[in-house]
Amino acid sequence: MEKYALEYMRKLLSIPSPTGFTGAAEEYLTEELTRLGFASERLRKGGVLCELGGEGRGILLSAHVDTLGAMVRSIKGNGRIRYTHIGGWQDATVETENCLVHTRDGRAYPGTVQHIKASQHVFGGMGSDPRNEDTLEIVLDEIVRSKADVEALGIETGCYISWDPRTTLTESGFLKSRHLDDKASAGMLLALARMVSEKKVALKRRVCILFTVFEEVGHGASIAVPQGIEDMLAVDMGCVGDDLACDETKVSICVKDSAGPYHYGFVSELIALAKANRIDYAADVYPGYSSDAAAALRAGNDVRYALIGTGVFASHGYERTHLKGIENTCRLILACLNA
Repeated sequence: MEKYALEYMRKLLSIPSPTGFTGAAEEYLTEELTRLGFASERLRKGGVLCELGGEGRGILLSAHVDTLGAMVRSIKGNGRIRYTHIGGWQDATVETENCLVHTRDGRAYPGTVQHIKASQHVFGGMGSDPRNEDTLEIVLDEIVRSKADVEALGIETGCYISWDPRTTLTESGFLKSRHLDDKASAGMLLALARMVSEKKVALKRRVCILFTVFEEVGHGASIAVPQGIEDMLAVDMGCVGDDLACDETKVSICVKDSAGPYHYGFVSELIALAKANRIDYAADVYPGYSSDAAAALRAGNDVRYALIGTGVFASHGYERTHLKGIENTCRLILACLNA
């Protein structure tokens, strides 16, 4: 399963999809699910829902394909672009990052995020300046010298800006990229669908998968889940750092985040499955985290809820996980479906 997952991750990571600009990712998901023999539904607000089959106690597995990004806030008189955040990220993590500015008529222009005093030879001491929306700007890779020049390209307020993911896999097994949160998990759910399609996995319960597109702004899974669903497993990411036990080689089982504790019984079952199957896991508390499970609960869904995901270092920045973490997460998903 992890081999398929890595293939899908690479494809999804190559598709720009900041929250609110996810059409291309949704189209890819529906086309691939159709190719695998499944009927999927594109939700009116955005997102893709697909039933994989099986009978009995229903479980919904979710992952999100919307990512962090930005939007054109205004165009400066010198042709530089001021941006506004899409999702919660720190400005310092994108300085000197390559990006694309997407126009509403389908064009995409490359550029770079730079400090307004980018040259050390010209502006000595600029390293001590704050990094925020006032001091960073988008410099287009086009010959533009005025606001009118930029507008002539079709760029206007409200155009989306996506970051270059810079995806790479090291010889030691580390997968590095922007947007592993949560395209790593989305790749795993597509891999599960492929395993079911190829009859390499027999479902012992009814299984649905949901790809959401508004998770980064808090309401991804705030929809009515299908009738008969008893459990919701959000497959997202595990955090790495501070007093946390998780690292990039493990699957994280979150016991509590900013929305409160996860379902005690469901979490206990996942921990027991990890132990019984000798899956390398970590149970952690993430105070600065929220997931699609919380959005589903706030929408009034009566389900048991839990959250798992591969450990991701430098979350909401240039992120890193490991093939072992992907493998352990895939194994826990399969163990949960076979329980």
